[in-house]
Amino acid sequence: MEKELLTYLYNKIIPLYRHFDDAHQMDHVEKVIENSIEIAKPYEVNHDMVYVIACYHDIGMQFGRNDHHITGGLFLYNDQELSKYFTKEQRRIMKEAVEDHRASNDEPPRSIYGKIIAEADRDIDIDIVVTRTIQYGFKHYPDSNEEEHIKRAYQHIEEKYGPNGYLKLWLETKKNRDGLNKIHHLLSDSKTLRTLIFEHYKKIKNK
Repeated sequence: MEKELLTYLYNKIIPLYRHFDDAHQMDHVEKVIENSIEIAKPYEVNHDMVYVIACYHDIGMQFGRNDHHITGGLFLYNDQELSKYFTKEQRRIMKEAVEDHRASNDEPPRSIYGKIIAEADRDIDIDIVVTRTIQYGFKHYPDSNEEEHIKRAYQHIEEKYGPNGYLKLWLETKKNRDGLNKIHHLLSDSKTLRTLIFEHYKKIKNK
């Protein structure tokens, strides 16, 4: 990647994540970049495009969470700085990848780039999943009590990551499949999962 582009990403784009909620801070985008690079290795893709998509994948959060995949894709496509390094067609592909990355999408991403970023954004580690779920609860349900937070987190994990959950793995990386299997196992042992959620709840609340 050209030095000027990398400098732009780290000086102008990635710092925007500091203004998002706790689950979408700079550590999140940096982890997704790392995951994307690793997942992309076996595929014949433009790795600069993979890197840029990862940087922009949640950038639409600055305009609101609900449509962040759409606004983020437009933000990337309309960023004139990127036109110095990528063709219009490449920017269209990157735009669509950002649009297609959400876990709730029923249809598969339109390109391998969309599948890579979707897989990289899953990062199915039980501690990360619980932490981000609790952080979301604190931000959006500040008046909920302890039991309500734990119940909401449990329900969200079951609805998203459970055996019948809406999350889909488009590339079936071993890391995410193993993580999903671990969550399925914990969901079959509700007492252990609730204890884990409670531990993360206390840790985040006492920060």
